[in-house]
Amino acid sequence: MGRALSFIGLSAIIPVLFHACATAPKLGMRDDPLIGKIVDTRTAGFISFSSLVDHLMDTDVVYLSEKHDNPMHHAIQHRIIQEMIAKGLAPVVGFEFFAMDDTPHLLNFMESGRVPHTTEQEAFIENHLRKQLGWEDQSDKMWNYYFDLLKLCRDNHLTVSGLDLSSALKKRITRKGLAGLSDIEKQQLFSTHLKNPVYQAHMEALFKEVHCGMGHGKMIQRLYDTWLARNDKMALSITQLYRHQEASGQKGPVVVIMGAGHTDYGLGVVDRVRELSSALDQKNLSIVEITREWSDLEEYLPPLDLEGFDLVPQADFFWFTQRVSYKDPCEEFKKMFEKMKQNRKQE
Repeated sequence: MGRALSFIGLSAIIPVLFHACATAPKLGMRDDPLIGKIVDTRTAGFISFSSLVDHLMDTDVVYLSEKHDNPMHHAIQHRIIQEMIAKGLAPVVGFEFFAMDDTPHLLNFMESGRVPHTTEQEAFIENHLRKQLGWEDQSDKMWNYYFDLLKLCRDNHLTVSGLDLSSALKKRITRKGLAGLSDIEKQQLFSTHLKNPVYQAHMEALFKEVHCGMGHGKMIQRLYDTWLARNDKMALSITQLYRHQEASGQKGPVVVIMGAGHTDYGLGVVDRVRELSSALDQKNLSIVEITREWSDLEEYLPPLDLEGFDLVPQADFFWFTQRVSYKDPCEEFKKMFEKMKQNRKQE
């Protein structure tokens, strides 16, 4: 069958592809000298962990930008937050993977640390939170990455918050597009009104690349609509957290746990925060997997060249880590797609 895969069919495969990416076996791990190194992209020079923390301590908003399924990325986030606490700071921590509407559940969990609990009680509290957050169907491995950070915050009496739209609303935008939402749903959205056709074309091309070249125009448009709505909401949430932190008198930045795609090159969320509050000092640490093929440091540093946008590096700092996998996730997808086409021909 030569026709493009339908929107419904592709929507069904994308979660499978994501799962394959997250669980792909480790193949031929490379002993790259960049692993474990921290780079200040302004100078292209290596810096120490203590120097990095010193740079981040007095910043208003700190992005610890991750690849979601890499355990080393979450270990680095844990270490940085722990070091801030050791230096007397009390950062407020915002999570992309939780909705702003989930914040009461997160705060209830923070308050559970005020009294000691038995092992059985702790297990009940964790399972209850996981259910409230709608994470029952996520793998234990992925859950533990974020729960470990939540426990660190709870045990040190920090404030935490979700940042994103609800899962239901994200799914509705992806399915219907912004124009297809009801008025009631639209009232739940926030917009910075930052729109740029050059950026849109860039992101739509990237979405198609991430989905291995599959997806028709309407689907890609809906993915972009969801991207904009999410970034606008998370930018608003971050500025609200900063105002909360300022009013509370607590010393410490807003620390954002977020996928690197939302922060690369100062776009996505970062420019929207700047639009809402230009005075905020923002710094982005991108925790970066080394490339599949050998790359020199200089190959990680070029800015994104988009018409009308400043030539800025991908992040203020890089921290390089091993890859989760060297396997091309699209290879498995291509096999699945070919099998689907063969099955349809036989029908």
